Amino acid sequence: MDSWKDEEQLHHLRHNEANCVLVQGPIIVGAGPSGLATSACLKQQGVPSLVLEKSDCIASLWQHRTYDRLKLHLPRQFCQLPLLGFPQDFPKYPTKHQFIPYMESYASHFSIQPEFNQAVNSAEFDHVMGLWRVQTQDSEYVSRWLIVATGENAVPVIPDISGINMFKGPVVHTSLYKSGSEFKNQRVLVIGCGNSGMEVCLDLCRYNAAPHMVVRNTVHVLPREMFGFSTFGIAMALLKWFPLKMVDKFLLLVSNFILGNTDQMGLRRPKTGPIELKNVTGKTPVLDAGALSQIKSGKIKVMEGVKEITRNGAKFMDGQEQEIDSIILATGYKSNVPTWLKGCDFFTKDGMPKTPFPNGWKAENGLYTVGFTGRGLLGTASDAVRIARDIGEQWRRIKDSFAVPMEGTIVTTPKEMVDEEHTRVFKDFDFMDHANYANAGGSLLIDSAKKLFLYAALPGNQVKISESFKHQ
Repeated sequence: MDSWKDEEQLHHLRHNEANCVLVQGPIIVGAGPSGLATSACLKQQGVPSLVLEKSDCIASLWQHRTYDRLKLHLPRQFCQLPLLGFPQDFPKYPTKHQFIPYMESYASHFSIQPEFNQAVNSAEFDHVMGLWRVQTQDSEYVSRWLIVATGENAVPVIPDISGINMFKGPVVHTSLYKSGSEFKNQRVLVIGCGNSGMEVCLDLCRYNAAPHMVVRNTVHVLPREMFGFSTFGIAMALLKWFPLKMVDKFLLLVSNFILGNTDQMGLRRPKTGPIELKNVTGKTPVLDAGALSQIKSGKIKVMEGVKEITRNGAKFMDGQEQEIDSIILATGYKSNVPTWLKGCDFFTKDGMPKTPFPNGWKAENGLYTVGFTGRGLLGTASDAVRIARDIGEQWRRIKDSFAVPMEGTIVTTPKEMVDEEHTRVFKDFDFMDHANYANAGGSLLIDSAKKLFLYAALPGNQVKISESFKHQ
């Protein structure tokens, strides 16, 4: 047993292929705003957590897959994370280059240290153990709770467009688009007319490019502000006093007054109002940041749906043909949950919770979701607070029930929990739960206490703590 005190062997134990890390608090998958907010709220409740992030940094979508001129579409009071607001000197609509440092300072303030470069290959609830098993390329992590914080925008949506593989020019998704400077003086086909599509077209105009924006479906375009106030803020205030349909009618009346009839610009409005449509389908209205004026001037050309991409351009549903130098896919993102969360029917095949907002944050068996509300950072903050309170209550009940045993303690260990092949490393958990995973190797390493508990197997699936000492 003394050999277990050897640092080299301990290091090998922690990094071998059989490494299993038992996490004291919840496992949070994703270190974006959703994961950070939830971890911070859990910390306020006195609950530790482990954040797993597939990238090499926090908020990888913001850092690596957003264009340079991106700003928050809503005023900062609707976008700040719980417990720590934006600095007072930030503008009304913070830029990408302000929001990223804010999130980094947020993580630092709450001492959130994700495990980076840990892509989750699978996560599944083990009904025998009553715990979640999360497998990455390096380790298996085990916990009572699993929080899915990968959000609605995990992977780009790449549409299947006839002939696109024959096109001779570059085809890029907005996740790879940085600036219109790369497309200076080019004829660019932008497929998609959401907030990203509109802003990319506006950015292209600044570099003397000629954007042709494809509008495949109906779309609500609203002014970002009305009478000097945020359109979103006005809508939220009115909904406290008036029915949804009445608020929608007001928003459309004012929008038509400010923007004009968008149907005449090729941007047909849906029959359903903007807020009702958002609630029913999740489709977000576009908040105009200047693109409509460029459409009116003819600098941005609105095109109907694409029929076919050719080698040199595109054919459209209305019979038009246009030569194109580059194609930008402003086709959005989707959830990646179905690719790694196994044996769970809480999510749809599209990776969204089946239970609608506001109750989609909690499933069964300790499973939680954050960032799937379709309501941006405001929905994320709401989810994070609810999840932390719920787990916090469970945590306090558990902590009152268990204590780390003294040397000589005998604990019964169910036979089916014994691992006869591998010594396992367990991290941050109550010892009573460690005992349930006792194995034939004769050791348990508890990182949070920095103690190595040595035990001897006894008849009747029992173990006796024979020695404990500090592990540096």
